[in-house]
Amino acid sequence: MKKTPLLNIALSQLIASLGHGDLLVVGDAGLPVPPGVPLIDLALSAGVPGFLQTVEIILTEMQVEQHVLAEELVLHNPAIAARIGALSLPKRSRVPHEEFKQMTQRARAIVRTGEHSPYANVILVAGVVF
Repeated sequence: MKKTPLLNIALSQLIASLGHGDLLVVGDAGLPVPPGVPLIDLALSAGVPGFLQTVEIILTEMQVEQHVLAEELVLHNPAIAARIGALSLPKRSRVPHEEFKQMTQRARAIVRTGEHSPYANVILVAGVVF
């Protein structure tokens, strides 16, 4: 049995397969999934699992070199924005939400959470451990 906190098989396999520069999106329950982009749907009910809880668990296994947020997050969801800032993720970019959604088309996968708060989405860009 695994020793790390991430138990979801599909998500663990995906992270193990990521290469440098690959995109992994973690989104709220309302983020649209572009056709052809795989979806790992963790949503059970409103707020379960939460967006931040999911990101924190993913970070136990994924090497991240940068992350992308929607500009609208700070204005419409300052609590989540502050908590993401506290995670000490490397190199942050902010783009308009429409551009964010366009970027999701290049993702290796989108992880849907049960989060029910606006703009609670992040694109994690895979780094390397060496």
